[in-house]
Order: sequence, then C-alpha cells, then structure tokens
Amino acid sequence: MIENNKKEGKWYVINTYTGYEEKVKNYIEKLKESKGLDNKIFEVLIPYNEVIALRKGKKQVIEKDFFPSYILINMIMDDETYWNLKNIQGVMDFLCGNKENPVPLQKKEFEKIKNMIDKKKEEEPQSEIFFKEGDRVRIIDGPFDNFMGIVEDADEAKQKVRVMVTIFGRITPVELDFLQVEKV
Repeated sequence: MIENNKKEGKWYVINTYTGYEEKVKNYIEKLKESKGLDNKIFEVLIPYNEVIALRKGKKQVIEKDFFPSYILINMIMDDETYWNLKNIQGVMDFLCGNKENPVPLQKKEFEKIKNMIDKKKEEEPQSEIFFKEGDRVRIIDGPFDNFMGIVEDADEAKQKVRVMVTIFGRITPVELDFLQVEKV
C-alpha cells in the first residue's frame, strides 16, 4: 500500500473537524512520544495570522487560521503513520490523493504557504473586521458610543473608517478605528 523509503519527510494536509486543529496537533505530538514516531513525524503546522479583535469590550490580539479545518504535517508516509493519524479523533481525512494513498504537497506549494505565513508574521496585526462604503454601523467605543451611522469611507491599511453620524440634527463625519464600530 503506502511506502516511502526516503528518510526525509514530505508535507501532507490533514482535514480536521472545524475547531479541532489545535486538539489534533496536540494529539499528534502525544502520539509521536507514546508510539515512538519521532523518526517519522517531524513537524505539525497550523497556518495562522494574528488579528486584532474586540473581546468583552477590549482589544485583543488573537490567532486566526488561514485555512480553517486544515493542518500541515511533515512526515514519512507509511502504513503505521497513515493509520495512526487517520484514527485520531477529529481527523476527517488527508486532503489529496485517494483512500489510503495520500499525495504530499509539491515543494513549491508548501513554499508558497510558508512564505505567506512568514510575511503575515512580519506585519502588524490587522483588525478581523472590514467595512465598505454604505455599511450601517453602531459606534461602540469613544465619545460617540451608541450613535448609529453610515460608513462613508474605509481605509483598511490604516484600519480607519469615516462614519456619517447625526449629531445635534446635523450629519457630521467622524473618523474612528475599525474596532470602535460594529456592523448592524
């Protein structure tokens, strides 16, 4: 069935249940120790980037998956590694190939993903929220808290939004951070 005589690993993609990426990664790490698979499973990677989110009224930097429900694994594929990984709770299947014969990522495919991850790590975290002209919003932070308005302009690079708000009967533009408003 599956055989890889080379002593170097290849990158495979495992499809997990939504939200199980970290659980599956942790289980694989434990599996490596308990079954002695350190010489066959080398690295498990969950591609993510950092974004700024509003949680319980406070700005927080959180990790957001690039590819929800997928993890990358550098390994030597054989019957032992295939069946051990396939039987982990939360694993649906390997992404490429047919049953029992997963196909690894091509080197250029993996390099593209790796470069994307490295590039995102160098950038400042951005808001996970995006706005466009015409969006109806509620201001949730600052002196105009609870005011309603309409987005006139959004600058993703600066993470700023200009909202038209009615103040004392007059429509007035107010410039705010993305995290100071929410869509309604």
